[in-house]
Amino acid sequence: MLVVTLGGNAVLPAGTAGTIDEQFQLTRSTMKHVAALRHAGVKLVVSHGNGPVVGNIVIRNEAARDLVPPMPLFVCGADSQGGMGFMIQNALRNELHLIGDESPVATIVTQVEVDPADPAFAAPTKPIGPYFPLAEAERLAREKGWVMREDAGRGIRRVVASPEPRHIVEIASIRTLVSAGVLTIAAGGGGIPVRRNREGLLKGIDAVIDKDRAAALLARELGATHLIFVTGVDRVAVGWGAPGQRDLEGLSLAELKGYYAAGEFPPGSMGPKMQAAIRFLEQGGREVLVCSPETLGEALAGRAGTLITP
Repeated sequence: MLVVTLGGNAVLPAGTAGTIDEQFQLTRSTMKHVAALRHAGVKLVVSHGNGPVVGNIVIRNEAARDLVPPMPLFVCGADSQGGMGFMIQNALRNELHLIGDESPVATIVTQVEVDPADPAFAAPTKPIGPYFPLAEAERLAREKGWVMREDAGRGIRRVVASPEPRHIVEIASIRTLVSAGVLTIAAGGGGIPVRRNREGLLKGIDAVIDKDRAAALLARELGATHLIFVTGVDRVAVGWGAPGQRDLEGLSLAELKGYYAAGEFPPGSMGPKMQAAIRFLEQGGREVLVCSPETLGEALAGRAGTLITP
């Protein structure tokens, strides 16, 4: 079994207008390769990021706050899971139909348990939503308790915690669907962050779970052997942006850990994917593949992307 996780830019890349037609077109072009995998008999689960999409939902949330009560961030995450899950599910069904395959497809709106004592909650770092003028940012910090910070000189934004994912709450349901032959979409956007209260009940909590860590956790809890990151670059590179930049066709876990320790993969770019790859391989995974949406077909055939092995 393998888990394919799509970066948010596989659906809404930078530089596009972000119309729904564009999103469907981009999703469908990526799902064509996933459908071919399924038609070939590969058992797989699809996950995805939601970065640009959930940000837009939060912006709409704030823009309409005088007309409609704003929803908490974890509900915005759930909204993005449902909408993006629908697009992926629709595109997969259509692509499968075109090749004569009527395999069932389903999306699970997935909760992911986090620890409310995670140190990330004491030091939020993840920017989310729109930019605010100083007076508005101060009001929101005062009235809502939001943490507001300057974002790379572009303006003031809310920052939230990015805690470690601990458990996929719906993992039993996902296993049941996969066992029944359903091509399942799960843990979108890193999952909806939830915590357990003293009675053991699940409660939503405002945070953003890193989608790559969540995908690696999903793969481990499913017992998947392969993990594919579909992202904005064709290959993993060292010396990124420098004259000596070198794209990597393949590397071992030991080599990856060496590059990671040397700071080749910063937290704001390839770092989370490489950290997730290390964890996945250390815990029994066989292969991690990194590629762009445009090269997914070639990467699956061994002619593109970066292949990481134990």
